[in-house]
Formats: sequence, C-alpha cells, structure tokens
Amino acid sequence: MATEVSTIKRQCEARWLGRVGYDDGLRLQQGAVEGVRNNEASEQLLLLEHPHVFTLGRGADATNILADEAQLQTNSVEVHETGRGGDVTYHGPGQLVGYPVINLQPDRCDVHRYVRDLEEVLIRTIAEFGVTGTRIDGLTGVWVVNEKIAAIGVRIARWITSHGFALNVNTDLDYFKMIVPCGISDKGVTSLSRLLGRQLPVADVARIASAQFATVFDREMLFTLVPSASPSDS
Repeated sequence: MATEVSTIKRQCEARWLGRVGYDDGLRLQQGAVEGVRNNEASEQLLLLEHPHVFTLGRGADATNILADEAQLQTNSVEVHETGRGGDVTYHGPGQLVGYPVINLQPDRCDVHRYVRDLEEVLIRTIAEFGVTGTRIDGLTGVWVVNEKIAAIGVRIARWITSHGFALNVNTDLDYFKMIVPCGISDKGVTSLSRLLGRQLPVADVARIASAQFATVFDREMLFTLVPSASPSDS
C-alpha cells in the first residue's frame, strides 16, 4: 500500500507592526524564536520599520561607519551591534524590514538556499511594481542594475531563523552616505520610490512581501495588523 504524502502547509503569521525601536525588534524576535523552538507558537514573519539605526553584523568592520559621533547625534542615528551575518547596514523610516522566524527543519536545512529564497521573495515583491530585481554573483541581496534595493543578513540557530531582510521602499537614501553599505564601496543604493517616482505605503508592500514569502516557502500565511503597533507615516 502506497504511503500518503501530507500536503498540509505549515502556518505562518505575518505581522505588520509599524514603527518599532531596534531593541524592541530584537526582543520580539527572541520571543518568537523561543515560541517556535518550544512548539508554543506558530512561525512568524515580523514586518516593520525602524527609526534611524546603523547595525553591525558579526565580524563587521566598524570603520565602515563613516559618520562621527556628532553626525550621528545630529541625524538621530543609533548604532547597534547585532547577531546577524553581514557587515554594516542602515535601517530607517520608509524601509520595510522583515524578520522571518521559521523552522528550516526537516527539508530546508541549507543556509545558502535560505538566503537565495529570501532574495527570491524580494525579487517577486518588487516585480509587482514593475521593477526588475537581480542577483549579483558573490554578493548577497537584490539589485536593480548596479544599485542595491534590498539587503539580507540572517541568523540561524538550530535551524530556526531570525533577522532577515530590508527593502528600500521610501527610504531616505542620504543616510547610506554615512556608511559603506554592507562593506561594498563600488555600488550604489536605490529604492522603489526613487525608481517609480512616487511614495508607496510601506504596509501595502508588506502585504505583498508576505504573500510572496508564502509562495516561496510554501506556507499558509495569515496577515495581521497588530492593533498596538505604532502608526507609520511612510
């Protein structure tokens, strides 16, 4: 008798949180990771914006932050060391940050594949707006010609993921001039609003990203707007 193969998809809750401080975002991730690890909560895709912040991944070169302390204070930029991979990046208003907290076991235990899948989610997301994103050999993220539109930096512990991606929607690109983004000095950055010539509601882009995440990762996705989330003015 043939063995039946289950077609039930795992459930994942995509939560649009609005504007969230970086430390608060870390705490939300940690709680979600523990919930998934202990089988006490469903997988989650946390979608949000951060106030202005530069983050340094494990082993990042701190000299890639070009701004001095006075410039950081003038521009209200915090600096945080973090447990993700990658070098220095910027998060801020108008940028869609996604923190997937999912269990890659048993069939997706491949770090390289996971990063490529996140790139695919973002490539499909911006394609919904008529923008063609590509990969560049040897580099992580999504690019439009020679400019980066989305950065990826992940952490995987016992095959449970955290950290994730940052997609420039209405991002003020001037903040990238204060760093060497991801340690790459010979390429630029761009955003959906710059390419399209108009602003986009970040929450709307979050909905599209969650749907594409569901497709790429074969999840049953529930999108929720957290009532207590700070309103976004993007």
